[in-house]
Amino acid sequence: MPTLPDPDAGHAAADLDPEREQALDGLARAAYSLSAADSRLRGRATRTAGALSLTHARALRVLADDGPLPIGRLAARTETTGAATTQLVNGLAAAGYVTRERPAGDKRSVLVTLTADGRRRHEERSRALAAELAGELGGHDTQALRSATDVLRRLVDIYDRL
Repeated sequence: MPTLPDPDAGHAAADLDPEREQALDGLARAAYSLSAADSRLRGRATRTAGALSLTHARALRVLADDGPLPIGRLAARTETTGAATTQLVNGLAAAGYVTRERPAGDKRSVLVTLTADGRRRHEERSRALAAELAGELGGHDTQALRSATDVLRRLVDIYDRL
């Protein structure tokens, strides 16, 4: 019967590779920088008319993709808490990007709907992001972009475990 490779053997060898350790440290530092950039973006969104934080942009995208949603489902789809989503929706409603209404016969639920201005802002933001991604990452091939996506998703998993 063939023996299976020891899953820990690769980790031990990798731990001794200074170049790999340096690359992982660089990745950790880049992840911290990404988090700091998100904080700066959130700050601009609170001070600058029309600026959108990543959370605001994510909510607009979810509503554009999935249509009107109750607050609870919007919270789940944007990966935020119910309380944070309520604050988020308050800000988006104040900007005229969404409306809130209670469905007939359901006094407990609130349905969040994207307005025409909200859809326009979402489309503007999507075009701006696509242009920035193409400009900054245009030199990377499709496989490199898929690898970067995989790394970012794994970082999410790591952060959720910390």
